[in-house]
Amino acid sequence: MHAAPASTKPFHHITDLASFPEGLKGGVVAIGNFDGVHRGHRSVLQYALDEAARRGVPALVMTFEPHPRTFFKPSEPVFRLTPSHAKAEILKALGFDGLLELPFTKEFAGLSAEAFVRDILIDTMAISESITGYDFHFGKARQGTPQFLKEAGDTHGFSVRIVDPQEDENREVISSSRVRAALATGDIALANALLGYRYFTEAKVQHGEKRGRDLGYPTANLALAPNAELRHGVYAVQVKIEGEVHPAVASFGRRPTFDDGAPLLEVHVFDFAGDLYDKMLTVYFVGFIRPEMKFDGVNALIAQMDQDSAEARAMIASLRPLSDLDTTLPQM
Repeated sequence: MHAAPASTKPFHHITDLASFPEGLKGGVVAIGNFDGVHRGHRSVLQYALDEAARRGVPALVMTFEPHPRTFFKPSEPVFRLTPSHAKAEILKALGFDGLLELPFTKEFAGLSAEAFVRDILIDTMAISESITGYDFHFGKARQGTPQFLKEAGDTHGFSVRIVDPQEDENREVISSSRVRAALATGDIALANALLGYRYFTEAKVQHGEKRGRDLGYPTANLALAPNAELRHGVYAVQVKIEGEVHPAVASFGRRPTFDDGAPLLEVHVFDFAGDLYDKMLTVYFVGFIRPEMKFDGVNALIAQMDQDSAEARAMIASLRPLSDLDTTLPQM
């Protein structure tokens, strides 16, 4: 599935049911968490887009914030592959008319399956069809099963399609948990293959210790989410800076040679001399180079950084260029 051609139509990111636009009523809605918007999700999403086009109605996505697993276990928050804003960007690029992001609160968690259908799907959205994955459950105590949704559709006059699990080339089910596991082991190739685009993260550049500048490798320092499960190590990456994509090398970890501090993503952009402080960067992960190491001295570290940079340049040179659409939804 590829990003839709650039469109001037508005995209609605709705976080309050009370402000649901009248013009989006009667649409086809894909319902789920869709963390990562990976290839498995896109079988659900593509059907929603195709069916909405066939019916001549809006194409919508309904998701939940925070992730329900994080709500029920706040001490073990889910490592988000696509935070809210990134998910919205991808869905807009794919051609959807809107994202309804329902706040997952105590009150919402206690909503019965019947009330979910009546109050949200019918009274607020007046949907014509819902599409969900095979494992989607909703309502208090997960009482809303796929079969319940089908029966509700029959009763209230909307269509329901349940999409079977999608498998990769090795006949393994594509899932967000598999993507997270791949990132945790540094298997960027597998993570990107499951996603169908290059894994990316976005953050604002913050001030650091400026050690990289002294070593001949000035870096942009980015703080990732505290529960990021990305393996500590060195990566070949591409960085989007004010709309332009640049080759780079990045290190994620605790800097054991220096301070063993809080995890930080340090990005060295090749052949770039501009001021990046306080700029928002998007970092696309191309490949894993090596695990994080502790070096006996600065000279040994610099020699390794030279080698890492050469390897990162070679990895990136072998890629096809990113197109304008790729930098919104970067395809493999």
